[in-house]
Order: sequence, then C-alpha cells, then structure tokens
Amino acid sequence: MRRHRHFAIALALSGALLSVACDDPPDREMQLAQGAIEAARAAGADQYAREEFAAAGDVLKKSQDAVAQRDYRLALNLALDSRERAQTAAKQSADNKSIARTNADRALVSAVAALNDAHTKLEAAQTARVPARVLAEPQRTIADADAAVQEARTKFEAGDYLAVIDAMGPLTSQLQAAAKALDLPPPPPPRRRR
Repeated sequence: MRRHRHFAIALALSGALLSVACDDPPDREMQLAQGAIEAARAAGADQYAREEFAAAGDVLKKSQDAVAQRDYRLALNLALDSRERAQTAAKQSADNKSIARTNADRALVSAVAALNDAHTKLEAAQTARVPARVLAEPQRTIADADAAVQEARTKFEAGDYLAVIDAMGPLTSQLQAAAKALDLPPPPPPRRRR
C-alpha cells in the first residue's frame, strides 16, 4: 500500500514539474542542442554524416518554430531530439571519417602506382625514339598528374579525405590510359639466317 502511495506521489510531482516546465520555452535544452550541433560540425559531421547532421539542424529549427507558436512541450521534445541526432551524427562522423581515410590512402597509393608506371613507359618510349607528337598528350597527362598527386597528398594531410577520393579515382584511370597509349609494340623476332 505504501509503495502505491509513494508511486502516486512521485507521478503527481513529475506531472506537476512537466507542466511547469512546459510553461516556459526550453531555452536550456535548445542551447544544448545547438552546442551538440556545433560539436558535430567540429567533428566533421557536415561532411561525413550529412543526413543525420542535417536532420539535427532541421529538428532544432522546428523546435524554434514551436517556441514561436508557444508550443513549449513540442519545442522541448524537438530540442531533445535535435541534441540526440547531433550526438549520433558526431559518432557516425568519426566512424565514416576513419573509413574515408583508409579509402583515400588506397586511392592515393593506386594513383601513385599508375603514375610511376606511366613515367616508366614514357621513359621507355623516349628511349625508343617515339615521335614527339605521339608523346605530347601522355606527357601532358603525366605532368598534370604529378601536380594532382602532390595536391592530393596535401589534402590528405589536412584530413580532406573525400576530396582525395574524388580526385584520385579519375586520375588513376587517366594515367592508365596514358600508359596504355605509351605501350610499345614488341620488337620483331630476329631473322633466321639460312
């Protein structure tokens, strides 16, 4: 009997507190949600967890709209949801950034390997005295790739892994095409003497 009475008192108190809390705008909760959004942005969620990060901002905006409509209970719920979404975005960002770093490293290694292969084939073609007009386009591609790889390394060091991935995929394909254009036909077999 006592337990039911204590439970009823606790329930009544929490209901009273909730109704009092809903008579004022949830400024504190909205500030906490805004802080969580800023922390998520600092963690790179705007790049690596775009959907959840955008949802956190949208829900906070809805919370602000609810305050303007004086629906403080809805504003409180939305502010709490926004904070939770921002925290989730920050966690997702850390995971996705780690994956992107690995993928960017692989893309950079592949591009460097293709660049080295293209350089080797260009040197062989120059040694074989392939006409300059045939070498002009592959030389331009290789020179541009040298600059692009250096820029990608800088971006990798700065943590801009998505930019590295976006740049290195097409670059590797271009270098492979340039290397293929530089493939020399095999030398003719030696003639047999009779």
